[in-house]
Order: sequence, then C-alpha cells, then structure tokens
Amino acid sequence: MQELTRWPRKARQGITGVFTDIDDTLTTEGAITPDALQALADLKSAGLHVIPVTGRPVGWSEPFAQAWPVDAIVAENGAVALLSGDMATHALTDGGKLSKRYQQDEPTRVANYARMQQVAARIVRDVPGAVISQDSPGRETDIAIDHSEFVHLPPAAIAQAVQIMQAEGMNATVSSIHINGWFGAHNKLEGARWIVRELFGRDLDAELSSWVYVGDSTNDQLMFEAFEHSVGVANIRRFEAELLHKPRYITLGERGAGFAEVAAALLERA
Repeated sequence: MQELTRWPRKARQGITGVFTDIDDTLTTEGAITPDALQALADLKSAGLHVIPVTGRPVGWSEPFAQAWPVDAIVAENGAVALLSGDMATHALTDGGKLSKRYQQDEPTRVANYARMQQVAARIVRDVPGAVISQDSPGRETDIAIDHSEFVHLPPAAIAQAVQIMQAEGMNATVSSIHINGWFGAHNKLEGARWIVRELFGRDLDAELSSWVYVGDSTNDQLMFEAFEHSVGVANIRRFEAELLHKPRYITLGERGAGFAEVAAALLERA
C-alpha cells in the first residue's frame, strides 16, 4: 500500500465516480463527521458520481440515502439499492420515499429470509457470545452477527460463525463491525456493476479505470482487487495481515478523515 500522495495526478484526472464503504470509512464512531459529509458534497458539486456500497441493511441506509449528497446507496452487500430522486425517472414514490431496487425477485427473497433466520439462530446458539446485530430489523436479504460494534467477539468465534454460514451454503464476509451472511451470487462488486447498469445503462467493467473505491476492511477485498484505483483509509492497518488483496493506496487519516483526504486528492487534480 502506497501513501495516497503517490497517486499520480494524471490518473486522478480520469476519475468520474467514487464507490465507498460506509462504516469506518465514511463514518467515525458510528456517525459521519462534518469533514466526510463536506467531502461528499464537494465531490458531487464537482460532477463526480458518489455511491456508497455497504453491508448495512437497507432500512438503516434509508435516511442517509435521503440526506447525503449521493447518487444511490447499495446496501446488504450488493443485494438492494436505494436511488435518489434525481437519478431515476421513478426514483421517488407517491409517499416521497426513495426508490428501492433488488437483485433477487420477491419469492426468492422470502424463501431466503426464512432460511437465514434459521442459520442466525444456530449461530447464536452454538457460538459463545454471538448476538444478532442491532440493525437487524432493517435487514431484508442477509443476516449480521455483531463482532465489534456493541459486543466483542474473539477471532476464533468470528471464524466459527463464518464456518457455520458457509456450511449452510451462504456467502460470508467480515466487515469492521459485523459478520454478514446471505444466499445468492451478489457481493459488493456485483452490486457496483448492477447499480452502474441501473443508473446509467453502462458496463462498469468497461470503465473501471474511471472509478475509485475507498474501503477499510476484509470485506472490501473484491473491490480492492477489481479497481485499479483503490484506497484504504488508515484504519485498514487493523486488517492488513488478513488481506489477500490490498488497496493500492492508503490515507494518513483514519475513517472519515481519510475519506476526506481522498476527496481532496480528487478535487486538486486539475
């Protein structure tokens, strides 16, 4: 991982959009800081697309999709997206609510939801100290076990929870705060590809060099591997030994301050 100051100005000049994680990337201690919020606004004002991609639930994401200057939020590790009103013809419904779009059809979601609750119950029963994440009421397409938000699970317990999910046929990833599990082929990278098709009718793979991804943990590895321009905020050092695919660059600041550094680097590219 090179210092962000090594990111060539010429490379930055070609960036047209930013994908970013939320927890411990945009947020600090669970809340977005003024510098990170201003960075989002500055990027949008400069004409860049900004799309957070998170493991957080769609219900938790709704107020942020409404309040933050972003094109959309892709939640639940790529399964569902919230679109802002200016990004789609029918993005706002009659109640003024955000448009919600899914990768899976409703019968599939209903069947998977029932199966996932059974797996969650097994993990809580079999893994000492495991609890369902407090944001679970807003989840529709995955489950989350808290390991660092309100409780602390040791590495062995985290690994056991992941093993149970995988043994049940689920995908499993570990973020900076949660262990997420779901049924289906989606993930953060597939979610990014999907939302670019949904919003712009374009193929993300054909324009990867025009986007940057910013993240902070092991569940960002697919994005770090795929994006030529990838940045880890400084707190990614916590996971460095576990990363098979690391970001190309790393910020000096942690969390929201690190994201603000990335925005500043993009805005000074002219």
